Amino acid sequence: MENLAWPKQQLQTLQNAIQTVMVGQSHPTCLILAAILAGGHVLLEDVPGTGKTMLAKTIAKAMDLSFSRIQFTPDLLPSDITGLNYYSQKSGEFHLRKGPVFTQILLADEINRATPAPSPAY
Repeated sequence: MENLAWPKQQLQTLQNAIQTVMVGQSHPTCLILAAILAGGHVLLEDVPGTGKTMLAKTIAKAMDLSFSRIQFTPDLLPSDITGLNYYSQKSGEFHLRKGPVFTQILLADEINRATPAPSPAY
């Protein structure tokens, strides 16, 4: 069992660092860290103003990971998420301008609050 002492200590240190910012969020923090360790995804659902964005930012900062946030709006385009390739006349080459999806922790915010885009009737 001494082989598990170091990872357990590291996780406890990480959880304590997160708890200094997110007081009273020990259960969600523990579940999120478990999902990250398992290589999974996390869906945080709660009413507005409960600190979901702050929790995601804090975890990213505590783990020294990159963080991006996508605000879902009716006019959001795929290139707003993935980025785009653009042609530079100066160099004569295409360059990738990476979107927010190129990150380690991504927060897709207000997915359900975006009003649906009208579909044209044919």
